[in-house]
Parts: sequence; C-alpha cells; structure tokens
Amino acid sequence: MKKVLLAVFAACQVSIAFSQTADTTQAPAFKLSGSADVYYKYNFNGNVTDNKTSFTNSHNSFELGMISLKAEHEFKKGSIVADLGFGRRAAEFSYNETTDKKNTAELAIKQLYIGYQVLDKLKISMGSFATHVGYELLDAYLNRNYSMSYMFSNGPFFSTGVKADITINKSLTAMVGVFNPTDFKSASWSNHKYIGAQLGYTSTVAPVKLYLNYLEGKDTIGIQNHQVDLVAIYQVNNVIGLGYNGTVSTYNNTRDKESGEGTKKWWGSALYVNLDFNPNLGLTLRGEYFDDSDALKTHAGREGGNIVAGTLSFNYKVGNLTIIPEFRVDKASTDIFNKKSGAATSTSPNVLLAATYHF
Repeated sequence: MKKVLLAVFAACQVSIAFSQTADTTQAPAFKLSGSADVYYKYNFNGNVTDNKTSFTNSHNSFELGMISLKAEHEFKKGSIVADLGFGRRAAEFSYNETTDKKNTAELAIKQLYIGYQVLDKLKISMGSFATHVGYELLDAYLNRNYSMSYMFSNGPFFSTGVKADITINKSLTAMVGVFNPTDFKSASWSNHKYIGAQLGYTSTVAPVKLYLNYLEGKDTIGIQNHQVDLVAIYQVNNVIGLGYNGTVSTYNNTRDKESGEGTKKWWGSALYVNLDFNPNLGLTLRGEYFDDSDALKTHAGREGGNIVAGTLSFNYKVGNLTIIPEFRVDKASTDIFNKKSGAATSTSPNVLLAATYHF
C-alpha cells in the first residue's frame, strides 16, 4: 500500500510539473502610474482674476495642482484604464460636475474606459477619455509649459462615449467615436450626441507627426458646434523640436436664433519651440494668437477682440522631477484685464515656479 501511495504521489508531481511547463497562458499585465504638481504664481497686475486660462487662477500664493493615479490592466483581448485626479486642477477639469472650482480636495474621474481588441488593427473602447483635440494635455508633467494655452482652455477637456481606434498601416491611424455633449460624463437629460474623429500620420522616413482632429454635435442647449483642429510635431534634431496647434470652432444657434444672426466662431494658432541643451535642461517658447472677435469666450459680455500670449518656460529635470520657472505676458486688443486698483488694462504679465513629479 505504501508503494502504491508513493507511486500515485510521484505521478501527481510529474503531472503538476508538466502542466506548469506546458501552460502558455499569458499572465495579466498590470501597470500603475501617477503624478503630482505644485506651483507658485505672481501676477504683476496684483489681481487674482487676471488669468483667462485653465489651472493657474491665483496670485502671490503657493498652490496645489493635482495628484493623479492611473491603473491599467490587460488580459487577452480585454483592457481597462482607470485614471483618477485629486485637487484643484481636477476640480476645474470636471467643471460640469463640481460647483467649487477652487476646492483643493476635489476628486475627479479623469478617464475610465474598457477596451476590447476586436482585430489586430481594430480596438473598441467605451467610457470616458481625454480629448483627442489639441496639443496640450491635462497632466502637468506631460507639458513643457506649465500654464495652459487659450485653445486648450476653451476647447474640449474630455469625451464620454464609444470609439473605434484603427491602425490602417505603419504610418496611418484613425479614430471615430460617438460621445455625449462635450465635457459631460452623464447627459441623460439630452438626446444630443457628438461625433469625433482623428486621422494620425507618423512618417517612417522623418521625425514628423500630424494629427487632424474633428468634433461635431449639438450641445445641451441646442447650439450646433463644429471644431477642426490640427497638430503638427517635427523634431529637427537632438536639440530643436517644433510643435504647432491650430483650431477653429464654429457655433450656430439652432434653438433661439434671432433675426439676422449667423454662425459665430473662435479660432487660435500656437507655435511651440523646444530647445534641449542636454538631457537635464531645456526650454520651451510658446507663442499663441487667440481670436475671439465674436465675443464667445475671453471677450464674452463685451466687444470682441483677440489676445497674443508669449510664454517662456525652462525645464530642469532631476530624474522624474521637473522644475519649471516660467515667464508669461498676455496682450489683448481690448482692456479685458484689471490691475489691483480696479483699473482696466490690456496686458497681464506674470511669473510662476512649478514642480512636477511622475512615476
């Protein structure tokens, strides 16, 4: 009996060993990443209300930006991405979901979507995604300028819906999706939907990337919106890199159109010049022109106009830490800014010092 038990035990061990060596099932892939940013800003007009772009609405104050945690998991053909943000930056990003844009303890779902790899070159995803429109990104460590452009601040932040990502060939990719009205994670009170699309090109012979983006639909009050956006990136050499973003967004009131009222629009154009003197030290000069002649955005409630903004940002990197001293001047065609005394002015200069960290 003892010999029989030993034989059975040995057979089991061989069977287990064989199954361990023969099992080729791919283990689930899990990735956890995160980032944080803080900054100090001084406005030379001495006015906290002078900022007309996102995420840096402060003066002479040390501020918390946002801490983010992003979890990604893939197994076989399925995947999930859960990206959470905590802080004032998250509050402004989710402006349709929070009543307190200055809350430094606001929690927001930046992204949450589930994907399925239908084919090798076709992936379907459903949930909430960072917008495909524009050059700049929400997470501060992904931008070389800390303060944001007017185009980013007035364009869409995110889309919620379903999309298909398609790989056409080595150079071309495409995306098409159906979404809720812009920047709404829930819009059950509205039957309106947006259509989004992107065509991406990556050269196989030169360091060039091009993205043509489109977004169209009716918002929650019936305003028809069309936005066309172009992003171009060219790495000239190891030192010099160029980026360009141009966008135009048109609006047509289909609900309460007044007699003689036509299509209105805002548009912008920005050039980014990146210089990397070594792996630890670089600078970025952003020049932006933002046209709001129809008084839809920065000039709302007054006569239309435009803004020219110049931003110079240094990037000093120590591992995953980046320190960003920045100087910025915004010049408007009308007096949309104010000094501390209350006097109107057309210029708003400021400096800031920011730090970002990611893992």
